[in-house]
Amino acid sequence: MTQYRFKQSFSAEPSISDKLFDLMEVTFPGLRSLAECARKLGASWETASTPFIRFHDDIAITHVGVLEIPMKIMGQKLTVGGVHGVATRAEFRRRGYYREVMEEVLEYCDRIYETLVLTTPQPEYYLPFGFRVVEEHIFKVKCNSTGSTDSFRTLDFTDTKDYTLLHRLLETRAPVSNIVGVIKEKPVFCVNEGSRPLYYAEDLDLIACMEIEDTRLHLFDLVTTQICSLKNILAKIPKPIEEVVIYFSPELLNVKDVQAFVHAFDETVLMVRGKFAAEGEKFMLPRSARC
Repeated sequence: MTQYRFKQSFSAEPSISDKLFDLMEVTFPGLRSLAECARKLGASWETASTPFIRFHDDIAITHVGVLEIPMKIMGQKLTVGGVHGVATRAEFRRRGYYREVMEEVLEYCDRIYETLVLTTPQPEYYLPFGFRVVEEHIFKVKCNSTGSTDSFRTLDFTDTKDYTLLHRLLETRAPVSNIVGVIKEKPVFCVNEGSRPLYYAEDLDLIACMEIEDTRLHLFDLVTTQICSLKNILAKIPKPIEEVVIYFSPELLNVKDVQAFVHAFDETVLMVRGKFAAEGEKFMLPRSARC
């Protein structure tokens, strides 16, 4: 059996959670509160992530986390490994600690996953470890929708019915795209989306991750058991919409005259290690699944 130097267990040693988030807050300010929000939604970081941590005098100085993301890629279901929360305290950088931890992470992952993904604004940190940048696209559709009924409401997770509804749809959701889509995943979704407004249309039984900017609709993800047409979604928004920007491949939305544009979401790129059947296709990993 392989002996790992840095692999930790939240269940075996719960105290490492606080030590880890002390490090996370230095590198990713606000992440602790996002993780706490996800925990309140029943999807804790600690149950999802396998942490690889180097300690110095009982202080976490380097971390690389691994979690599982069930996906559908080019119509095939598979579980990919998501590398996330990569951080080293500034005063301990350039000593080889990150490389040591990452090499152990890859040794661990290579036994389990054919594909690893991550998103980052700094791809140069991962290129030496066999990760490569995969181009992503956003999609724009012109429209002339005035909407008809105000069918979306904001979910309220202090209401147990809405809490149950969220879990039901996350567990049974259809992939938002068969090119690159996510199924049966909760923790990453809840960290990324749990602190944002989530909108529910009862007659469509659909949760939309979306924002409206003047007459432009930004559509980030749809959580539903059956993806419906964009026309049906627009009909539930009682505001004029002239353009829709879609942050996933829209082939299931029954739209025409779609324009695709190369795009770096929030100035981050998608990186992949191993097999990735959608490489070369026009797609985007949804915001809700980016780690």
